[in-house]
Amino acid sequence: MKPIHFLSVVLIITLVVLWQLFDPFLKSISVALLLAIATNSIKMNIEFKLKNNFLTTISMTLLLGLLFFIPLLYFISEFVKYLNTINQNELISIFEQSKVFVASISSDYEFIKMQLQELLNNIDINSIISQILSLGSYLGKNTASFFIDMIMILVFYSFFIYYSKELVSYVKDILPLKKEDSNTLFLEVSNVMGVVFYSIIATALLEGILFGVFVSQFGYDGLLTGILYGFASLIPVVGGALMWVPIALVEIFSNNIPNAVYIVIYSIIVISIIADTIVKPMIISYINNQVVKTPTNINEILIFFSILAGLSTFGFWGMIIGPATITFFISILYIIKKHHLVNN
Repeated sequence: MKPIHFLSVVLIITLVVLWQLFDPFLKSISVALLLAIATNSIKMNIEFKLKNNFLTTISMTLLLGLLFFIPLLYFISEFVKYLNTINQNELISIFEQSKVFVASISSDYEFIKMQLQELLNNIDINSIISQILSLGSYLGKNTASFFIDMIMILVFYSFFIYYSKELVSYVKDILPLKKEDSNTLFLEVSNVMGVVFYSIIATALLEGILFGVFVSQFGYDGLLTGILYGFASLIPVVGGALMWVPIALVEIFSNNIPNAVYIVIYSIIVISIIADTIVKPMIISYINNQVVKTPTNINEILIFFSILAGLSTFGFWGMIIGPATITFFISILYIIKKHHLVNN
């Protein structure tokens, strides 16, 4: 047996053993790696100012925790506490009030009235309450597991940030590609992921703050609703409507119709039209031209569907895994096309 064949067999066996060894942490490792790639430009800027790799790693880890994980933990803890304080009789009372409200709708809107009545008649309020309470129990049991996953992501993220130069250099050396192609592959993936990641964070922060500050004037927890709206804004198509529609309905059923109107108008005009349609493209343009190393041309429709596919396949972390996979695939196609043109 030739030495290269022997080493190949040993390598395959070792990879299988490593796969089995780190199988419980593969998702955490993948997410941490993608986050490290996405935040590479910020890491380089901080390292340039601090002149210390260790301090840069600590700063990046704390920044990721403050922006991403701490708000998520706060939401989970508050949501679990809220579910544990739900009054079943109060929910049933609100449901009955909604039936009375629909019945009082003018006959001029008979079609809408009939549709709403049919919808309410098909709702099993007791079953819904039971599912809500079971959801609280499920979250309570799995919060510890989720917390451990986030800790592991931060640990692996710190590792990738601290040894980023060594890891990138080593991977480039073992890849059977020209140095120029390796640089193109890494740069393209890093740039596109950076733009997607920064735009996601910036959009969530902007819309979350706008919504949280506004609804706090109506007696809601501004911090909690802001965090919820920020995460809801990441979901394609429906987005923030997952937040402002239920809150508006609560105000309507509480006979605070003017408040509901204000919330709906503010959410549609200020957040959906001004912030999401006008300000968001400006943020993406700024990030694309000022934050990442070199500007990159992003097909927003492709990014949209990659986030949607990622969410449906991998869950919450799919919003990072989806765009990364598409970007990597496109970069490979670009390199193949380049080699094909050179050979011809």
